[in-house]
Amino acid sequence: MDERADAGFRQRVETLVAQIPRGQVMTYGQIAALCGNARAARIVGGIAHFGDPDLPWQRVVNRQGGLALGYPGGRRGHKTALEAEGISVDEDYRINVKQLLWNPDQTTLL
Repeated sequence: MDERADAGFRQRVETLVAQIPRGQVMTYGQIAALCGNARAARIVGGIAHFGDPDLPWQRVVNRQGGLALGYPGGRRGHKTALEAEGISVDEDYRINVKQLLWNPDQTTLL
């Protein structure tokens, strides 16, 4: 991605993450696809790691429902943030992604 495209992608990611409802989650790959680059899940992870700390990044997990090592406080910090929203996290630091996955409709997207 060139720098301008990268800035646009980052903005779309942050706009979408800001809309994830409390008690629901999205995956890095799902966000990447909805923002125009299905192969950019790792880039979404980088945006999460270095992006706006005021966004609800705790609501972003991997495709198996695994929590992020890079979240502030590691997986334990990610677990604490999700549990504060009423989301159950198992002993392997995973959530039930099938049950909690948010699928925004077209009117919600950007």
